[in-house]
Amino acid sequence: MNFLITGGTGFIGSALCAHLRQQGHYIVIKTRQPELINDNMVGVKRLSEISSDTSFDVVINLAGEPIADKRWSVSQKQQLVDSRIAVTDEIVTYLSDAKIKPAVFISASAIGYYGTGLTDEVIDESCAGDDSFSSRLCAQWEASAVAAEALGIRTCVLRIGIVLGRQGGALQKMIPPFSVGLGGRIGTGKQWMPWIHLQDLIGIVDHCIENKRIQGPVNCTAPNPVRNKDFTTTLGKCLNRPSILPMPSFVINLLMGEMGRELLLAGQQVRPVKLEQLGFKFQYEYLETALASVL
Repeated sequence: MNFLITGGTGFIGSALCAHLRQQGHYIVIKTRQPELINDNMVGVKRLSEISSDTSFDVVINLAGEPIADKRWSVSQKQQLVDSRIAVTDEIVTYLSDAKIKPAVFISASAIGYYGTGLTDEVIDESCAGDDSFSSRLCAQWEASAVAAEALGIRTCVLRIGIVLGRQGGALQKMIPPFSVGLGGRIGTGKQWMPWIHLQDLIGIVDHCIENKRIQGPVNCTAPNPVRNKDFTTTLGKCLNRPSILPMPSFVINLLMGEMGRELLLAGQQVRPVKLEQLGFKFQYEYLETALASVL
């Protein structure tokens, strides 16, 4: 099949592109550095560079400034919004002009959509967000994406949890302190950490392509989320290191401000209800198995 992918050079995108190439698909990647694209894939800086005769079976939108790389200043917040909304709007405009529409449009979002509540309620795809920045950001992002539905294109919005993989994501930042025995719970440790193995996330993308019954929001998290204190204990065990040095809430507030409060001190019990109802089988259902695979 023919794929158009944005964000194809990031942590998730590069692994997805490698998977699709192994299956023999043709891939065009929209990227700021098209000259770096190889492995028989095509890079473009703007969608207008794509020939009008080219049609795509699947369009996947993973573009967006990493949300946890910098403290959330006013300008950084705007960059987080612009890097998601502008690209998504550009894709939908491109699709509206396309003579042949793709069968499916898959666009990233995040479990940040559900906000910063600390209840033990199970969160499925029908749950609402709140007024936190991360929730409003995801809601805007999703609203831009679902505009493709008006074009008659089946649209899936992936609300992605904490992705566990070798080459990036949260683990890349957590492993160094844990490796030298400086890891531990964050805040109270009671906040939920809905996680997913990178290979299962790629499997979900495949599932969304193949299963025409899937559309709308999809929680991309493993079926067994854990609390932060359990995540950190399990990570320490997998690294054969103690995990007894907590990071107090006031330190997170001091160092990271709003970003730390929303991304590290908050967390809800998000579960993949829609995927389970539609028969998706996870390779990694439990955290210890997933971490052992990655580490």
